[in-house]
Amino acid sequence: MFDTMTFTKTMGALCGALLIFLLGKWAAEELYHTDGPHSAREQAYVIDTGADADTDVGDVAEVDFSLLLAEADPSRGERLWRQCAACHSLEDGRNGTGPHLYGIVGRGKGDVEGYGFSDVFADNPDIWTPENLNAFLENPRGYAPGTKMAYAGMRAVEDRAALIAYLDTVDE
Repeated sequence: MFDTMTFTKTMGALCGALLIFLLGKWAAEELYHTDGPHSAREQAYVIDTGADADTDVGDVAEVDFSLLLAEADPSRGERLWRQCAACHSLEDGRNGTGPHLYGIVGRGKGDVEGYGFSDVFADNPDIWTPENLNAFLENPRGYAPGTKMAYAGMRAVEDRAALIAYLDTVDE
């Protein structure tokens, strides 16, 4: 059933496969290795990406949020609200995983009856101004370390302005 010849053939096949893989590895390193006599060659064609330009990529023009908020479309904010609706409610007094957001603009940061806020908001005397909401929605954990909110944040400032404009119209 299992004789010496079968064992010899199996070991020979494994050693042969290993040899092929090692030779393939060596050939690939020779072709693509960056160290050595051929690595100092200049690239044949360089694509200009503008990285050498005088302008710094990190300099981004700061946009006045109050202007963006004044121009924001609340109907667009209503569409963006859908991602918030998983945890929050717009109905006054109806809390979900998060507190209700009815009248959030101008309300105190921890002023919702029946909701257990995290320590960062529980005794906070500040109010939710549009600017505070903008900073919180951009990066909740960066704005309020220790918050219960698991949302990663809304990156586009125009989206944040539209959402805040919509939330400001809900309690009118």
